[in-house]
Order: sequence, then C-alpha cells, then structure tokens
Amino acid sequence: MDEPATAHGRAPALPSDLGQMRTIMAADRTLMAWIRTSLSMLSFGFTIYKFLDGMAKASDQPLPHPESPQRVGLFLVGMGVAAIILGTFSYWATLKDLKRAEEFRIGRPTLLMAAIMCVAGVALFVTMSTRLV
Repeated sequence: MDEPATAHGRAPALPSDLGQMRTIMAADRTLMAWIRTSLSMLSFGFTIYKFLDGMAKASDQPLPHPESPQRVGLFLVGMGVAAIILGTFSYWATLKDLKRAEEFRIGRPTLLMAAIMCVAGVALFVTMSTRLV
C-alpha cells in the first residue's frame, strides 16, 4: 500500500490515511508535552541553582554543604534532558511503526524542536557542572 513519491521524488509529508494522520498529530502533541515538561525542569533547575547560589553568597554564614545549590540544579537539569530524550525516542518509535504501513517523511517540526531543546539542555548541564562553587 505504498504511495508513489511526489513530483520531487520524495515521499509525501503525511500519510494519506486519516487515522494515521491523527496518530501522527497525537504523537506530535505528546512530544510537545515532553518538550514543555523538559523546559520546565531545565528552567527550574537553573533558577533554583542561581537562587540558592545567590542566597549562599549573600549570607554571612556559609552553607553547611556549599555544593548543594549546584547538585539540586544539576539534578533538575539532568531530569529535563532525560525527559526530552525519552520523549524523543518514544516519538521516533511511533513514527517508525506508522511508516511500516505507508511511506511518509519522518522529518517533523516537533522533532527539530526536541533536538534543539536536547542540545540546549546538555549545554546547560555541562555549563553548570563545570562551574566551580
């Protein structure tokens, strides 16, 4: 049940079956939810790190564990990166399963956003982990 390639020789952007199109759009929405969750974790991790670090520097008394702000922030940022990776793998597996029934292009805007967020999250994690407290 393969559809012919378009005039440009490439597979169509979406399958012709409406059920498969709805499944792809549902997968898109699910990946966008993973992206939002990941973004929340990344931003909370960075914010908590900066807030606790600023409080520790402003305080006259040092924290009993000065590495705590960095560890809490790194944990949340790491969880955000893990969330986007897990969501992307799940999304990719869904699209690969659908592609077995009918040929279509897998490149989707939500997949690009997930890749950008993953790279940004890894960069944030590396930056936070290499900063000395």
